[in-house]
Amino acid sequence: MTFRPFRTTLNALAAAMLLACALPAAAEPTLTEVQAHMKQGQLPAALEKVDQILAVRPKDAQARFTKGVILTEMNRLNDAAVVYQKLSEDYPELPEPYNNLAVIYASQRQYEKAKAALELAIRTHPAYATAHENLGDVYAKLASQAYDKALQLDSANTQAQTKLAMIRDLMGGTTRNARTAPTTSKPVQVAAASPAPVATAPVATAQAKPTPPVAKAPEPAPKPVEAPAKPAPVAKVEAPKPAATPAPVAAAKTEPPAAKKPAANDKAEADIRKMVNNWASAWSRKDVKGYLSHYARDFKTPGGVPRKAWESERESRLTKPGPISVSADNLVIRLSDDEATVRFRQSYDSANLKSAATKTLVLVHRDGRWQIQQERVGG
Repeated sequence: MTFRPFRTTLNALAAAMLLACALPAAAEPTLTEVQAHMKQGQLPAALEKVDQILAVRPKDAQARFTKGVILTEMNRLNDAAVVYQKLSEDYPELPEPYNNLAVIYASQRQYEKAKAALELAIRTHPAYATAHENLGDVYAKLASQAYDKALQLDSANTQAQTKLAMIRDLMGGTTRNARTAPTTSKPVQVAAASPAPVATAPVATAQAKPTPPVAKAPEPAPKPVEAPAKPAPVAKVEAPKPAATPAPVAAAKTEPPAAKKPAANDKAEADIRKMVNNWASAWSRKDVKGYLSHYARDFKTPGGVPRKAWESERESRLTKPGPISVSADNLVIRLSDDEATVRFRQSYDSANLKSAATKTLVLVHRDGRWQIQQERVGG
């Protein structure tokens, strides 16, 4: 048997070329299509689409970041880490790749590497609240390891036992991924020149500075709260002196009347308890407008982030899927004119996190109602 070589006549070749010209070019996939597959849980299809985008635009930062998110959700953590690592090398001004790389390191219990990645993210964008929160979680994990080691060396160390229990009680969640791709005004291009320094201008390609997603940040040291004014001392009542003629009779000691709490304080405390319960109830109902209405105009946002950015972050947390339950118990109230400090035990329960911690609110009385001016965990 002999093999016949395949030959194509010129006419056949010409016809094939005309047919190819007549066929429409295949449309390039878009990130919108990729994200639609991700929302439907079709991760292999999403990965295929994003790879098609990168085949045409291999330096597209948004597509590369999205690929890292897809690989993470597919539990291909090592592959995702490679994507984030290379992306952070090419675009050191973007904080999100550092954050997500740190999340992978933390899941692998490589907390020192996670800490280093988060510090780079914060150095790039000091107002990136998600990285601040994750860094706090990593520090707590490192502290937990240290206390655990102390207990291994000295099992009778009650202070280490208490601190370890407090950390485990507080740490009910995990470090958080940034799922939103870095935003740019146009597809990022890599210039031949060296990249600009991290905290100054973007890469030399007229790239717009990315807007990082904002989350809850570690809360600032509170402003000292003045102690409530001491009530005026009650006048001491003396017993009348006995007459000189009869034998002295032991007079019963007269005690000063007990100081009665002013009615105004009773009403203020009742109003504060009602306000805290309404605040927790709005949070549990995911009533964003009602929840935010409890915060004063001059509320000190965590980390000093802009008020609108903080409100946007709180809205995204309140409206995430699944029920939320928040309660405030054992309220301790300290009043001082139109200011008050409320300390209580906050219990939080959601699909991803269950925790209990001491919470402190600093309140001001304005426009006929109590409003939150400061909020912090602990005393």
